Amino acid sequence: MTDTTTATPSFTERMEALDGSTVRELDRSHVFHSWSAQALIDPLPIQRAQGSHFWDYDGKRYLDFSSQLVNINIGYQHPKVVAAIQEQAARLATIQPAFANDARSEAARLIAQVAPPGLDRVFFTNGGAEANENAIRMARLHTGRHKVLATYRSYHGATAGSITLTGDPRRWPSEPGQPGVVHFWGPYTYRSAFHSETEEQERDRALAHLRDTLMVEGPHTVAAIILETVVGTNGILVPPDGYLQGVRAICDEFGIMLIADEVMAGFGRCGEWFAVDHWGVVPDLITFAKGVNSGYVPLGGVIISDAIAATFQERAYPGGLTYSGHPLACASAVASITAFHEEGIIDNARRLGAEIIGPRLREIAAKHPSVGDVRGLGVFWAVELVKDRETREPLVPFNAAGEAAKPMAAFAGACKERGLWPFVHFNRTHIVPPCTTTPEEVEEGLAVLDAALDVADTFTS
Repeated sequence: MTDTTTATPSFTERMEALDGSTVRELDRSHVFHSWSAQALIDPLPIQRAQGSHFWDYDGKRYLDFSSQLVNINIGYQHPKVVAAIQEQAARLATIQPAFANDARSEAARLIAQVAPPGLDRVFFTNGGAEANENAIRMARLHTGRHKVLATYRSYHGATAGSITLTGDPRRWPSEPGQPGVVHFWGPYTYRSAFHSETEEQERDRALAHLRDTLMVEGPHTVAAIILETVVGTNGILVPPDGYLQGVRAICDEFGIMLIADEVMAGFGRCGEWFAVDHWGVVPDLITFAKGVNSGYVPLGGVIISDAIAATFQERAYPGGLTYSGHPLACASAVASITAFHEEGIIDNARRLGAEIIGPRLREIAAKHPSVGDVRGLGVFWAVELVKDRETREPLVPFNAAGEAAKPMAAFAGACKERGLWPFVHFNRTHIVPPCTTTPEEVEEGLAVLDAALDVADTFTS
């Protein structure tokens, strides 16, 4: 009898047998994409990535100035993080959160070690949205109050509570949301809601506005104020010096918990372990995800102050997730944080912003009439594009889509054509490369950005 059996291909062999056109066809047939009209998109198939670059199936290389979704802080395929995941999978692939686990315990210790003083406990989640959900639950249970204040220019996630906290248009289709969330205006000097002319005026008027909002809402009803320390997708809005300290003082005055959403701004993105470190502010809760392990395995969490943790010493915390503190995710976080320490990645991010990105963007801005404002920290920068510098009219309208968004689409297309993958949102392009990007790579990307802004200039008046 002839043996006609054949060996089943390995996973790697199966994946390598797929070409770009097959990947695209399967995607279009079976994958339902987030935030998209399914028939109007054509996702680019990506074959591989390394460091600060990724390649499509035609071999075209892109320098990633988006860090995907501003989460690849340690770069692609960092060997120490990949090895940790492989080793952990061989040791223990998964264990439920009710058990103690070495990778989980060490990840929590390392996170608490770099957090501000007095935040020593970590509740693990699968991502940033769930982190914010649990942070507001903790604040409400700790204070016995129900309201939460959040800014209009914000994004906190797409789960039920987190999308209610979100201030940008992604909230609209999910309304009505959870009760008790009140939105207010945060500082944004370039487009001030308070008609400010200086950073100092914007700080003082924004704090007065927050105080007035609390007055009419009743501060005794407010459990927490949640802020993206540096606003992310909605403009990379760096708060004026003294603003976060002012919010902290207001919270202390009224017994309100301060939640710092550091999902995007944390773990090196702003040139510090956490963006709050830039101003020396200690929140009651910090939410994190993205940069903690660069998304190699889904992971997020809440870093909890000692006072809030004490609330649940004899009282059960009513929340949990099947994959909370997943060993593979925690192993990747241990390796990532260790690499950040050993390789000086925080310092690299800080130097890139101070010595290359900031100065070079200001030079570029002086050349292009389409550039209205430049702002940022570390490897977290925004270039705001306008039709007219004098009037500050945005290059495209707020929440533009279709034909109205054409100028930004043309700019983004010019970047991609030259091998740079940008992060664009509304009338802004964000410069958010991995924290491990080299000075030479940053210079290369900024040169492409400079050239692509010639396209944006054609839409100015």
